[in-house]
Amino acid sequence: MGKTADLTAVQKAIIDTLKREGKTQKEISERIGCSQSAVSRHLSGKSVGRKKCGKKRCTTRRGDRTLRKIVEKDRFQTLGDLRKQWTESGVETSRATVHRRVLLNQKQRQKRLTWATEKQHWTVAQWSKVLFSDESKFCMSFGNQGARVWRKTGEKEMPKCLKSSVKYPQSVMVWGAMSAAGVGPLCFIKGRVNAASYQEILEHFMLPSAEKLYGDEDFVFQHDLAPAHSAKTTGKWFTDHGITVLNWPANSPDLNPIENLWDIVKRKLRDARPNTLDELKAAIEASWASITPQQCHRLIASMPPWTELLQLNLHICKCYCCCFL
Repeated sequence: MGKTADLTAVQKAIIDTLKREGKTQKEISERIGCSQSAVSRHLSGKSVGRKKCGKKRCTTRRGDRTLRKIVEKDRFQTLGDLRKQWTESGVETSRATVHRRVLLNQKQRQKRLTWATEKQHWTVAQWSKVLFSDESKFCMSFGNQGARVWRKTGEKEMPKCLKSSVKYPQSVMVWGAMSAAGVGPLCFIKGRVNAASYQEILEHFMLPSAEKLYGDEDFVFQHDLAPAHSAKTTGKWFTDHGITVLNWPANSPDLNPIENLWDIVKRKLRDARPNTLDELKAAIEASWASITPQQCHRLIASMPPWTELLQLNLHICKCYCCCFL
């Protein structure tokens, strides 16, 4: 029989904590989902120096340095462009790996790893109970839509990190929600979103979405860590309404399946080419309404293998931040 994977840093920390609390090795192993012998090896120090096992790191430090040079040459490249040039330099990897290497800092990576560890055994049925939500901006100026720059802290004003654009392009901000059963009604947001306005969105659009997609069944709500979302008054709103909120790691839009739906809508808008804001809103609503429950279910069904892959591939490296212009 092959050797089992080494304990993660998170699992080791949990083992140490539970041991101090007086838990037995059997109780600890059941709590974190590993073998009792693995717990015993860690506590006795015998796990130190074991030969590495599990998934091998897919890039070298030298390869990571090559990627940083590619990023520094042109900060406005897409993930696809970065991956293509990295591949041409001799590093075969996926878009997801490129994303991990350039976007997240060490603390965020650790939180994503903890989150993936907690969710690694979730089934499609459990993910189907989650109502995913997000806001997205839709611009009339499609040539400038989605521009990003890769930069480190302190490089904000560097000429290489600046790009001309339409100063005030016409745009709309949209809130939406989806689950394995389909999509909910869209909310076109006026002005900036604060805690009070976000709670209005929850009251008039999230609750109807939950009613449409779940009826009387229980569900778990997902949103990111935007200030309006994490405000104390918003937390109280969820408590008062008896709604459970899914814990979510920072800077992780790639984990949210609704991002795929926004991408579908934006691709359709590039073909529609609306000329006014009313036409833009109508096109967004039509594209959103055309999304089928089957499409949503396929996205939710991808969550279990995605969280497993995330847990296997998270590594610590020097990172850039990606900023929307």
